[in-house]
Amino acid sequence: MEQITLYFKQGSSDKIYQAAIEPRDGGCVVTFAYGRRGSTLTTGTKTATPVPYEQAQRIYTKLVAEKQAKGCTPGEDGTPYRHTDQEQAATGIHCQLLNFVPESEIDRLLQDPAFWLQEKFDGRRFLIKKEGAAVTGINRLGLTVAVPEPIALAAEAFPGDFLMDGEAVGDRLHGFDLLFLNGLDIRHWTYRDRYLQLMDMIGSNPQPAIQLVATAVLPNQKRAVYGRCRSEGKEGVVFKQSDAPYTAGKPASGGTQWKFKFTESASFIVNRVNGKRSVSLMLFAGDRVVPAGNVTIPPNHDIPAVGAVVEARYLYAHKESGSIYQPVYLGQRDDIPAEECTVNQLKYKADLQSTAA
Repeated sequence: MEQITLYFKQGSSDKIYQAAIEPRDGGCVVTFAYGRRGSTLTTGTKTATPVPYEQAQRIYTKLVAEKQAKGCTPGEDGTPYRHTDQEQAATGIHCQLLNFVPESEIDRLLQDPAFWLQEKFDGRRFLIKKEGAAVTGINRLGLTVAVPEPIALAAEAFPGDFLMDGEAVGDRLHGFDLLFLNGLDIRHWTYRDRYLQLMDMIGSNPQPAIQLVATAVLPNQKRAVYGRCRSEGKEGVVFKQSDAPYTAGKPASGGTQWKFKFTESASFIVNRVNGKRSVSLMLFAGDRVVPAGNVTIPPNHDIPAVGAVVEARYLYAHKESGSIYQPVYLGQRDDIPAEECTVNQLKYKADLQSTAA
């Protein structure tokens, strides 16, 4: 069947777009994947059900022509994705979500032996489930999604069944937790025991596409990793209470796992499409919605619809207006619900200046 990988590189933008015609149930489907090069791509389909090949070819040709008209050009092959006919189906499996920890708490957590530290990777939350010969990808909303082929092949190489939690970056999964193993639900185990089981599983059968997330345990180790991640411009770090079970969802406050980001980014709701490839953003403040400024959409991205959830990096937010300063559009997020787009995500200029002082 037909497939193509297109690229768009201009200034700081380096994007990839894939399209393919794939056989399914006696017909064909047209699938696509897009995002930043080196990141885990957003995937989808242009055909809700299989269609005849001739119809699929027309849809595929039109899709490719639209992307090339926007400046995308063919190039080297990208990471192939393994799609299924259960895309976006609910699995009933939900991941543990983390609250942000204030910087004032960092020193205490670095010193506390009850909390372990890991690097926070700049990808997308991704659970991989292997059951018999079937390998399924699950996003942070508990929906099935396409799996990068290298990750799927790596999962198949591990013996037995399992459900692993991690962060997908491009064609690599950084695994940091194990929820099920050979039919046994181990979410009630301590994080220490789950992590050691995961370490044994990955270590006994190394696979380049599935890597164990390194973990710092002792205070001096944690400080060293924290300092390295900060100096190298990594996204952030995660603190995990070593004797805690795996609890799905996000607690209203507190919790046994915390994240701290060195770079500022947040998820926003598109409020209005402006002229000149710009959209207005908004956030929830309690039961109200408040403006959060505007962001320009790069030429290699489709302009998101009103109501869509998008991700943007920014320097800081103005406390008076709530607007973000020097925003950079990162793309649409179909794995984040609108209710999570709150003002609590923002870091304000006054707060950052106070921290620096």
